[in-house]
Amino acid sequence: MNTLPTLTDVNALPLPEFVQRFGGVLEHSPRYAERVGQQRPFGRVEDLAAAFTTAVLADTPEQQLALIRAHPDLAGKAALAGEVTAESASEQASAGLDRLTPQEYAEFHRINAAYHARFDMPYIVCVRENTRDSIMAGAAARLQNTPTQERETALREIGKIARLRVLDLVRQEG
Repeated sequence: MNTLPTLTDVNALPLPEFVQRFGGVLEHSPRYAERVGQQRPFGRVEDLAAAFTTAVLADTPEQQLALIRAHPDLAGKAALAGEVTAESASEQASAGLDRLTPQEYAEFHRINAAYHARFDMPYIVCVRENTRDSIMAGAAARLQNTPTQERETALREIGKIARLRVLDLVRQEG
């Protein structure tokens, strides 16, 4: 029995319940769930998911950077200590980032440090669409980006993450 709500159910939720259900779609940023909830009703689950990306892209550059910085480092200290959101922990586990060798943890630490030094933000990637190896290779390649390119890439990756999180929260109808 699927206990997820349908889109019809989601469209009918009172705004506080909508925000509670979708507040984790964007890392530590429930304000976006409130904005999206005010745009209901949605005709398709994909429209609901896209609304999160639209809300982020419509925000100020400062708020976008705050959202990017709200994300944890991949296989970082917060992940190791269990201090990331349930969504992030599950996603990182799906790519095996919770089962790294000491050498792999050291390599992720090196990549995270280089990334912060170059861009002053964490490396963001939709881990559910990648493997441990492609995540590491992607980080190395993206270190060659300009700060503007990397910020745009991070926002695209956040959109992918949000889409998958929304799809996890709503039962497809029909």
